[in-house]
Amino acid sequence: METDLMSCFYLLLLMVICDGFHVRGPSGPLIVQLGGSVMLPCFVETPLPMQELEIEWKRNDSETLVHWWQNGESHPESQNPSYRERAHFFIEEIAQGNFSLLLTNVTREDAGVYKCAVYTNKDSDETLIEIKEIERLIVSGAHVISAYAGEDITLNCSVDSHIPAENIEQVLWMKMDGEILVLLYEHGEVHTDSSHERYMDRVELFSAEERNKGNFSLRLKDVRTDDKGLYTCSAFSGAFSDNTTVEVQQLGFSSMQVGIFVLCALGFVIGSLILGYFSYTSFKNNDDSGRALAIQWGHVLCPNITMAIVFILWGVTDGFFTEAATCSALNGFRILFLLWIALHLKTVQGYPRQIINRLAIPLQYAVISVIAYSPIVVDVWYRLNTLRKVILLIFLLLEPLSTLLYILYVITTVCSGRTLQIEAIFSYNITELSNFLRIFVIILIYGLHPGKNHFLQVMLYLIDIYISLNVLLYFPKHVLS
Repeated sequence: METDLMSCFYLLLLMVICDGFHVRGPSGPLIVQLGGSVMLPCFVETPLPMQELEIEWKRNDSETLVHWWQNGESHPESQNPSYRERAHFFIEEIAQGNFSLLLTNVTREDAGVYKCAVYTNKDSDETLIEIKEIERLIVSGAHVISAYAGEDITLNCSVDSHIPAENIEQVLWMKMDGEILVLLYEHGEVHTDSSHERYMDRVELFSAEERNKGNFSLRLKDVRTDDKGLYTCSAFSGAFSDNTTVEVQQLGFSSMQVGIFVLCALGFVIGSLILGYFSYTSFKNNDDSGRALAIQWGHVLCPNITMAIVFILWGVTDGFFTEAATCSALNGFRILFLLWIALHLKTVQGYPRQIINRLAIPLQYAVISVIAYSPIVVDVWYRLNTLRKVILLIFLLLEPLSTLLYILYVITTVCSGRTLQIEAIFSYNITELSNFLRIFVIILIYGLHPGKNHFLQVMLYLIDIYISLNVLLYFPKHVLS
C-alpha cells in the first residue's frame, strides 16, 4: 500500500516537472506609502522540491540583489546593503510554493520593477512586480535665520509629495508662540486676508510656478523684533500631513529702533530724573515762582509727551496701529491725571484747573475701558443673535457718548466763563459707577466660577476699583475742590 502511494507521488511530481511550472505575481502595479511595508507576491500553484530550489529577488532595472535563497537557507551577506534587514523571506511558506517578499520601511528609492526568479534543476521561471508609486508627503526646510530689523527674509519650506503641488489641500504657516496664523494656502489659492494683523501685507509665497515645484517658502518683509520665534510650515492632503520648523533669532536693531531707545533714555533722564529732582526741590522749599511752576509742568509733560511719540514711532516700526494709538492716548491723558493728583495743583488757577479737575479721570477711564473690555466684547459678539447685538451696541455706546457729552459740557461751560455746577467728586463717582455696571454685566455673562476664562480679569477690575476708591479717600481735599 505504502509503495503504491509513493509511486503515485513520484508520478505526480514527474508530471509537474515535465510540464514545467509558472511563477505568479500580482495582477497589477503596487502603490505603497512612504515608511510603510509592502508584500511583493511571488508564488507557484504547485509546490516544488526543496532540495534543488533556488529563489532570487532582484531589481529589474539595476540587477541589484534584494534577497537570495538557496540550499534551504537565505544568504543575507549577498544582499545589497540598502535592503539588508528590510527584505524579509517567509521560509516556512516556501514548501507551499510561496516565495513572496516583505519589504519594510519603504523609501522613495524603492519604487521600480522587481524580478522574482525561481530555479530548479529542470526548469526556471520568473515574474515582475512593479512598485509604481510611493505615497508620501514630506515637508523639509528646517533652519535658523538671523537678521536685522527692517530686512526682508525668506523662511524655507519645501513640500515633496506624490500628489501634484497644485492639488495639495492646505499649506499653513503658523507662529508657534501664541498660535498665530501667518499665511494660509488652500486649494490652490493664497488667502492673505486670513493672516493675523501682525503679518498683514508683510507675508507672501513665491509664484505659482515655484509652488507647483513644491516651493512654499515664505517671504517675511520688514522684520520686526516681535517676529522673533519659531514658525511651522505644515502641509495637509487627505490622510497625509507633515511639517517643518524655522527659527527666527538674534534680530539686530534698526536705526529707527536705536533712535526710539535713545528717545526713551532722554525722556527718562531729563523728564523723570533731572526735572523730577528740581520739581521736588521746589516743592520742598515752598517755591511758588514762575520758574518752579515751569519745572513742575515740565516734569509732568516731558516724559508723557516723549513716551507718546515713542509709541507712535514704535507703531511704525514694530507694533500695530491700535496698540500704538492706545498707548499714545494713555500717555496723553495721563498728563491730565498727573496734574489732577499733583501737589502743586494749587498753583494752577482759573479755567485750566477746572478742566483738569473735571476731565482727568473720565478721559483716563474711557481709554482704559476700551482696552480692557474690547476682548470680552469680541468674545460675546459672535455668540449673540442680531437683536442682542443691537442691545449690546446700545449699551456699549452709552458710556463713550455720555463721556463725550460731559467733555463738551465742561469745555463750553469753562470757556463761557460760567461756574461748573457738577463737582469733581460727582464726576469721579459716576465713572466708578459705570465701572461697577460693566463688572455686573461681565458677571452675568460669565459668572464667577474659577473655570471661566475671564474670572481673573474680573477680579483684576474689582481690585482696580478698590484701589481707585482708596486713592480717592486719601487725596488732599484741595485736589477735588
